[in-house]
Amino acid sequence: MASSKGWFNLEAGTGGVPTTQFFQEESAFAFMTPSKTTRLYGFVGCLGLGFVLSLLGTLMLFIGSLTSFAFLYGLGTVISLVGTGFVVGFFSQLKLMFKPVRVVATFLLLGSIGLIFVGAFVLDNGILCIIFVIIQFLAYTWYTLSYIPYARTAVKSFLRMG
Repeated sequence: MASSKGWFNLEAGTGGVPTTQFFQEESAFAFMTPSKTTRLYGFVGCLGLGFVLSLLGTLMLFIGSLTSFAFLYGLGTVISLVGTGFVVGFFSQLKLMFKPVRVVATFLLLGSIGLIFVGAFVLDNGILCIIFVIIQFLAYTWYTLSYIPYARTAVKSFLRMG
């Protein structure tokens, strides 16, 4: 069986870039690319820290410190969102966030984070903050479902049945 090394290998049925010495050398910037283990640690660390900060913020809401709530809860959400950048890459995540399929959910998510700060710092209204947290949770859920094939369709059909 002859090995074909072209742009398209008919025997294997796959297309590919021909292997040359140039493509086999490491990039000069390879040291800047974190390993899979490092990215996993970054993701889990940010997710855990974001959860703890959001939980502490929620406790501050029950204590009555609205400004501490907004700061901790908003920071926790942003850190959790940054954590996913470790998995897919930060630039890739920004590109994915603003794809047409999830741009509305992204704007609702980012807008609700901002509105939590407005509700706490400008309006000093805890009820509005809770409403914005609910909107943020729903937007984040809808945003997350956009990455799972057919998840949004399943949720829509489930909500129509109920």
